[in-house]
Amino acid sequence: MDSAATSEIDPGQLDRVVGRAHQALARRQDSDGHWVFELEADATIPAEYILLEHFLNRIDDATEQKIGIYLRRIQGEHGGWPLYYGGKFDISASVKAYFALKCLGDDVAAPHMRRAREAILDHGGAERSNVFTRFQLALFGEAPWHATPVMPVELMLLPRSAFFSVWNMSYWSRTVIAPLLVLAALKPVAVNPRGVHVQELFVTPPDQVRDWIRGPYRSVWGRAFKVLDQVLRPATKLIPSSTHRRAIDAAVKFIELRLNGTDGLGAIYPAMANTVMMYRALGVPDTDHRAATAWEAVQALLVDHEDEIYCQPCVSPIWDTGLAGHAMMEAASGPAGVDPGATKAGLDKAAEWLRDRQILDVKGDWAINCPDLEPGGWAFQYNNDYYPDVDDTAVVGMLLHRQNDPANAEALERARKWIVGMQSSNGGWGAFDVDNNKELLNYIPFADHGALLDPPTVDVAARCISFLAQLGNNEDRPVIERGLQFLRDEQEKDGSWFGRWGTNYIYGTWSVLCALNAAGVSHDDPMVVRAVEWLRSVQRPDGGWGEGCESYEDGPHGIYKEGLPSQTAWAVLGLMAAGRRDDPATVRGIAWLTTHQDENGEWDEQPYNAVGFPKVFYLRYHGYRLFFPLMALARYRNLGISNTRHVAFGF
Repeated sequence: MDSAATSEIDPGQLDRVVGRAHQALARRQDSDGHWVFELEADATIPAEYILLEHFLNRIDDATEQKIGIYLRRIQGEHGGWPLYYGGKFDISASVKAYFALKCLGDDVAAPHMRRAREAILDHGGAERSNVFTRFQLALFGEAPWHATPVMPVELMLLPRSAFFSVWNMSYWSRTVIAPLLVLAALKPVAVNPRGVHVQELFVTPPDQVRDWIRGPYRSVWGRAFKVLDQVLRPATKLIPSSTHRRAIDAAVKFIELRLNGTDGLGAIYPAMANTVMMYRALGVPDTDHRAATAWEAVQALLVDHEDEIYCQPCVSPIWDTGLAGHAMMEAASGPAGVDPGATKAGLDKAAEWLRDRQILDVKGDWAINCPDLEPGGWAFQYNNDYYPDVDDTAVVGMLLHRQNDPANAEALERARKWIVGMQSSNGGWGAFDVDNNKELLNYIPFADHGALLDPPTVDVAARCISFLAQLGNNEDRPVIERGLQFLRDEQEKDGSWFGRWGTNYIYGTWSVLCALNAAGVSHDDPMVVRAVEWLRSVQRPDGGWGEGCESYEDGPHGIYKEGLPSQTAWAVLGLMAAGRRDDPATVRGIAWLTTHQDENGEWDEQPYNAVGFPKVFYLRYHGYRLFFPLMALARYRNLGISNTRHVAFGF
């Protein structure tokens, strides 16, 4: 498509593109009404899965060899493993991947192993890996336990009012830490039946390393907490054995209340794997129903592509169903709606499936800060009752509201009340907790990933505002106004917004523009105008938009080496929400999407499009390349034949 092209897209061509995309997404719907797509991370979790099997001596050679094929395929040109597609070398992912491949029997003299080893040593060796990697090395006896920060299991006994209480940490931190604290207390050693060791990855022999915990520190607090770590280390030996036992019991009690069946503790891999190892360390037989179920939950995350296997960090069915539902509804709406009857029937099934999974009778960890609030949210995964997701709840709520079915009324009211009650004091919303923002905790040695907390973020806040504004209850206006002020305060100098849970500034800016439109903020408001100008400024010459995960690592905002379907869709959806449906930038973006659709009605997108923890853990939602282009194209079509050309919904 010529970069100067700004004319209206041919309506017939647009209809054909929307129709093919609609059919492609409809084919992916499960018979019970839901959608679920793969959720891929980096080499870390597949490598950890192999190490877990060797820790336990529960080795499945056929599975492991297929994981090995996956790990070798994603090895970077730099010799190591990146955290996302095309990313730079990451020492922690590389140490784990090398260790895992050696467990599989890969010859250390093989070219891929030699290149990996040389890259690891060139970057300081395994001693410079992150905290979680050093815990893994300690479990295999490859590093001493003092290579890990002091994290006494007695933390589980601290009340909410104590600064270092686990209740001041994010949900993912609590669920990962609880079994890890037990492991650190018991200090088990992996069975490691093949006797695999990786001492060759250390520049300095582990018993000679004197600076396991070191900078660069993000502030003076990092240095202060390192000193505290040095003081606490000998002091922990003075803790009475009875207190120690009581703390272990408290950790186990915390975990077993939240085991979550075959969906696993927290429904996230690290917490689930730590639980499996914890039971082994406690001497619980593998046949015990708790240990057996925990192991089954871990194995359920494996994705088998016949020739290779990888392990997901978690699954995303609620999120995928909500996003797919919005795209399908947009495509089936209006005079040119695609197959409206069949689409409605499919969405009715999706709505029923979603209603059945609303969490109505469990007060999860979020209730520590709002004990009087009724539950009413949805999780991200199939089941995760203790940890409903604010973002998912808002997206599902907007879908059910737009469906306009009386059967959704009670679910919507429960969701509305829960979202209102989950607003933080600064006007924003976090993903799982209220006011989870004790920033100093991110400077303790254990938190070298900088993501121990779940503070309010722009993208989640935008979604909550969109949901409440779409519902239109007058009593919620003060809540919305506080949220709008939070968004106004968080706008970047260049006019964009940081997208905490999606890549990145394009994602954040799209999310906020949707919320501002839904809440009735003028399209001529200076913050809207600045955001629109920023989106225009980062459009690629070919008409698309792209953004790499490098933007989380101090790279340029909204820039990538190529246009990407999800980012292009976000950008044009944001422009349309800001009243710029006929803007030349929007038209060129739509043209880019129409010309990049494949013969199956889908789009290809290899680069990662989301993040777990910036600079540490990135994600590729396989469904984003389908949901968002369809939604953008259908909305462009629908606005073109509407009277107002105004986006009437929050999403």
